[in-house]
Amino acid sequence: MTRDQVLDSLLTSRVIAVVRMKDPARLAETAAALHRGGVTAIEITMTVPGAVEIIREMARTKAPGALVGAGTVLDAGAAADVIAAGADFVVSPVMDAGLIEACRAAGVLVAPGAFTPTEIVAAWRAGADVVKVFPATSLGPQFFRDLRGPLPQIRLMPTGGVTIDNARDFLAAGACCVGLGTALVDVRAVEAGDWPGIEARARRLMASLG
Repeated sequence: MTRDQVLDSLLTSRVIAVVRMKDPARLAETAAALHRGGVTAIEITMTVPGAVEIIREMARTKAPGALVGAGTVLDAGAAADVIAAGADFVVSPVMDAGLIEACRAAGVLVAPGAFTPTEIVAAWRAGADVVKVFPATSLGPQFFRDLRGPLPQIRLMPTGGVTIDNARDFLAAGACCVGLGTALVDVRAVEAGDWPGIEARARRLMASLG
């Protein structure tokens, strides 16, 4: 997909599942269960052992319409690695100008992290397609509602503190999409191989968004 097509897909689906797990062997099954439940965008964080090779394999075997991205990408070098592996999008918890430049040069969607209004605007001006607001745990939906007044042009994605129960509230407050980690991908379900349970959680989330 082109960068614009990836952006359109994310804005349509409105959800990115953020996957962090110690056992990468279970990651593919987790992604498949989420996809069956309607969550089509998966972010593999660089904290997962062998993340680049996992992204490469998942990009090669992904279902039609699915997106495989890389998360916790901290610099241009790491961005280049995951882009070469086939990542559809790159997400970072920080705003790094070199990382943004590398993604823009490669035509890959980039969502750097920011927290304050000043950081958010700086990330947007540097070329962010979406600004990841992290951590959103202490901010809540009202923060995004407040930002929409002066900054309606900036696409915001809260991550951290987003749950199945409040994802709709963040979107209603002005977020363009949301990132969910353990609130969606339950660690105990993964350890137990409860793929139907993970699928059911994904279905519940997508149904709640209307």
